[in-house]
Amino acid sequence: MVMNSEAGFSHNRIAIDVGGTFVDYVRVDGATGEIAVEKQLSTPERIVDEVLTGLSRLSPSLSDVNIFHGTTVALNTIVQERGVKVGLLTTEGFRDVLEIGRGGRPEIYNPHYREPVPLVPRFLRREVRGRMDGAGKEVTPLSIEDVDRECDLLLAEGCEAIAICFLHSFSNNAHENAAAHRIRQRYPDIVLSVSHELVMEWREFERTSTTVLNAYVQPSFRRYVNALSDRLRGEGYVRPLALMQSNGGVSAASRAADRPITTLESGPAGGVIGASVLAAEIGIKNVICSDVGGTTVDLALIEDGALVERNHARIAGRPVLGPTIDIQSAAVGGGTIGWVDERGALRVGPLSAGSSPGPACFGLGGTQPTVTDSHLVLGTLDPERFLGSRIRLDINAAARAIDGLAAQLAITSREEMALGILRIAETNMVNAIRGITVKRGVDPRDFVLLSYGGGGGYFATAVAEELGIRMVVSPNAAAAFSAWGIATSDYREDSTRMIVRRFDPAAAALMGACFAELAEENLRQLEEHGFGPADIAVSLRVDMRFVGQEYTITIPVDQEWIGDPALLFEALSQRFVATHLRLFGHGEQGAPLEVVVLRVRSVGKVSKPAFPCVEKGEAVEPIALRRTFFRARGDYVDTPVFERARLPAGQKIEGPAIIEEWSTTTLVPPGWTGSIDRSGNLLLAR
Repeated sequence: MVMNSEAGFSHNRIAIDVGGTFVDYVRVDGATGEIAVEKQLSTPERIVDEVLTGLSRLSPSLSDVNIFHGTTVALNTIVQERGVKVGLLTTEGFRDVLEIGRGGRPEIYNPHYREPVPLVPRFLRREVRGRMDGAGKEVTPLSIEDVDRECDLLLAEGCEAIAICFLHSFSNNAHENAAAHRIRQRYPDIVLSVSHELVMEWREFERTSTTVLNAYVQPSFRRYVNALSDRLRGEGYVRPLALMQSNGGVSAASRAADRPITTLESGPAGGVIGASVLAAEIGIKNVICSDVGGTTVDLALIEDGALVERNHARIAGRPVLGPTIDIQSAAVGGGTIGWVDERGALRVGPLSAGSSPGPACFGLGGTQPTVTDSHLVLGTLDPERFLGSRIRLDINAAARAIDGLAAQLAITSREEMALGILRIAETNMVNAIRGITVKRGVDPRDFVLLSYGGGGGYFATAVAEELGIRMVVSPNAAAAFSAWGIATSDYREDSTRMIVRRFDPAAAALMGACFAELAEENLRQLEEHGFGPADIAVSLRVDMRFVGQEYTITIPVDQEWIGDPALLFEALSQRFVATHLRLFGHGEQGAPLEVVVLRVRSVGKVSKPAFPCVEKGEAVEPIALRRTFFRARGDYVDTPVFERARLPAGQKIEGPAIIEEWSTTTLVPPGWTGSIDRSGNLLLAR
């Protein structure tokens, strides 16, 4: 692949994944294939400084690398409701779309459920005259006077960003363009989010919500991206910074700064992409991806070798439109806090100690007991070797925190208290996995658990046993695996177009022309990164339904069908009916169909890094014995501790055992066996 950007493209790559507790780094040497891993404590108030601190240890020179970055800045801003004051300009009569929402309830059996309060209060949702119909025909001209008046009012009220979402702008965006042009002309520095620049699909509530959320996080996200880019340039970095997107691809930071809504699942998506690459490499088709960090566990599925994706999501109860890997999160991680509720029951989460003050054992001021403290007092962790001895864990502080919680519950055994915290944390994780498997008709016993993140090795086997899973994979560089996944990610652009009409040969001919136009849009974006048409893989999909249905199914379209409307009509009709039959148990061949949304995905492929091959050799001896408490034995066991980096390929390790690396620890309980494959992955089986 030849890159045409001014600074060129280097196959030396650094991926940075900013999490709630740690910043993870992976550096790939393009010449030797050598992979280096680094970690740095993550402090939200100083995140740019923290990113640069860890980066300086990993790579003294930034002049010969490309940096790919995954960040949760936008997601955290929404979840914590720390965004800016936003005003909304919308079509006359539609200011209450955000308030009305949908009639359905996500939690129909929860009598206490309440929809989130709109991020834009009613007095900041302003209406302007002007309207398009569903086909894109102008019904009422846009009133520029209304735009000026309402914009002035919003700015006088202190709004830092304005969202523009007019009715049916996905069919004709002329009014939105005119309003945006007028506002930018009068206020060049204003932050605008315009719906058709983000979402070219119908469903007014979801489209408005997406536009408002983008405006809500855009100023803080843009400040973060600009600050990071400036600091990197000051350190000698000369190439464009690339940001990970929720769809599993990377895009230019300058483009993402205007569309932060596309980065909500940025870091977790990197882990799933890495899992997909690894699963294909070792020949596993069904995978449960489990990324256990300090604050959350992020879960996703790979079914029959394909990622499970969606065209919509809910973030903190608010709908977001746009392509995304289907990632579900639960508040379970190494920093998750154990506490007693008002009824006197033990709870674990959702609060996390993060990195500041952190678990009690970090010695940074934390006093509440966490999952990490529990593992430390049970002997899973070596207090002298945590994070390569960079952090010395205080086992006495951990014990005091555990004992304090035990006293509240009248529990006399420290081990019982620590096990209780871990058991609830494991159950929360198991329930989250059941939510993406059993509740969707998928049997987790047919899957392999791919467990990564700094806390993945603590939980993997216990969770697998509870779910009936017989094999666990802990990948190489597990603690920074999401960063490695970001380093493997391709550049990706997605485009959509509404085309609601009866599906027939004439519609099939129109679809071919629209697909070509959308692919051309994506090509223009990817050309900015130096990709030519020969470097880009294009895939086509269409949202379809039977006439009279409300919701659609997304169906892949084969490239060879394009150009022959009769073939496209026949083949796509058959594929839709077969898919509908598989999903819902019924589907009538020959029944009238509708096409609703056309989708084009264009991917600019980059080379994939690979871990160095691990050679076979003589079995190595454990480096130590550690007294570790195992639930299955009900007591402490003198447990052999192995250093993962020294293990040769093929050596079998019978549990109970502990396998350590500088950035994480994996527990091998009784009844499990561990071994290293040629790629350095740790395979656990029972």
